Amino acid sequence: MESDTLFTLGGPAAASAPAGPGGADGFPAAGEDAPLPVRMRPASIDELVGQDHLLAPGAPLRQLVGGGAPLSVILWGPPGSGKTTIAHLVARATDRRFVAMSALNAGVKDVRAVIDTARRQRRAGGPQTVLFIDEVHRFSKTQQDSLLAAVEDRTVTLLAATTENPYFSVISPLLSRCVLLTLQPLDDAAVRGLLRRAVADERGLAGTLTLEADAEEHLVRLAGGDVRKALTALEAAAASATALGTGRIDLATAEQAVDVAAVRYDRDGDAHYDVTSAFIKSMRGSDVDAALHWLARMLVAGEDARFIARRLVIFASEDVGMADPAALTVATAAAHAVEFVGLPEAQLNLAQAVIHLATAPKSNSATTALGAAMADVRAGRGGPVPRGLRDAHYAGARGLGHGTGYRYPHDDQRGVVTQQYAPDDLVGTDYYHPSSHGVERAVAARLPLLRRIVRGLPAPVSRTDGPAGPDGRHRSGAGHAAGADEDGSDAVGEGQQ
Repeated sequence: MESDTLFTLGGPAAASAPAGPGGADGFPAAGEDAPLPVRMRPASIDELVGQDHLLAPGAPLRQLVGGGAPLSVILWGPPGSGKTTIAHLVARATDRRFVAMSALNAGVKDVRAVIDTARRQRRAGGPQTVLFIDEVHRFSKTQQDSLLAAVEDRTVTLLAATTENPYFSVISPLLSRCVLLTLQPLDDAAVRGLLRRAVADERGLAGTLTLEADAEEHLVRLAGGDVRKALTALEAAAASATALGTGRIDLATAEQAVDVAAVRYDRDGDAHYDVTSAFIKSMRGSDVDAALHWLARMLVAGEDARFIARRLVIFASEDVGMADPAALTVATAAAHAVEFVGLPEAQLNLAQAVIHLATAPKSNSATTALGAAMADVRAGRGGPVPRGLRDAHYAGARGLGHGTGYRYPHDDQRGVVTQQYAPDDLVGTDYYHPSSHGVERAVAARLPLLRRIVRGLPAPVSRTDGPAGPDGRHRSGAGHAAGADEDGSDAVGEGQQ
């Protein structure tokens, strides 16, 4: 079976021997022509770098590597954080039978074959079996189900590795039977130390080349916490330096060997959702610079521009809404540009939309209003449509009373009339609560007047605010400011309807 993690995984029958050197641990031995990350894989747990939170005395990881309690473990971490290294350490550190397989091409049949062999050997007094499954998140629910009984009764000790959030990608019954260990991306200091070890170590470059400081910093920066990426880049730079006949790796050589940093981003994985979440939250928080960073990260990683555009259209109503109604037009235009123009030029349209949305005033009043209305509907509140609002266009509708009493708003000079629009048990319910941000400020000032007219409520009269006129009536205050004319009637002024 082949893995995508720089080493070949043996099939179920390939690892029946006890752990030991020379590849009898379920993994082939690293030859001189093996990739540098494989040659530099730690030979003991003391060489493991960057996971100090898991290496304390008595910690599950040390128990696993040392052959203590037979704990089943799920290793969750980004690429290059040491998951497969830990698998190698487990395979070599104990006398347990070790079987390695990849979820990329193993099936239920392979899993059951390992479990059956493990059960027979256990009954015969043989060594315990450790089953390593790489990329376990790629197993289907049925494939993961096939592991449950064997893990439960410890027929096998499961060691599973995943780059995806196991709370989403691993079934709950399997997750509950395992200890979850979270590996962190290596920090710059750890990556730098491993690069220096690879330059000097006999397994690596054996001191045949020197790595200049600026080239080292470039490789550390490109790695982004992925030591495998850093060592692969170092190997490529070393090959270039050797071909040029120089004994040093300078910045120019490193830049030529590795052109662009690969972005940690899987459109179907956990990073996809994390970056998208950061993108939305940055726009919501009005941090336009952070929003542009996350946009660039998605674009460089090859995210579908249509997905980005859809998120912008949603955001325009969800988080900007009535504070800047033009935001929806801008976002929709950007989505159209993605379809009409395409990449790479449509990147500019997306950037313009992101800048508009991030810097726009924010209001979630549309979101909360709809949520409150839908909650009432789901709770059964409502009732029949008022008779005056029912369809009266078909024959016999009038005889049923449909449309009776309906008042046509355009017949009133204000364009608004007193009329019941809501069902009986929701009369007077307010769902929409406008903010005072941006354009919505004007809506917030107009809305109380509209509701008062529609619901037929009296205009509030202030008896204390403002000076009294010659007739003793107050000309300013709540009643006047709310839109009451001097004759006491309501009016919706020009530009406010």
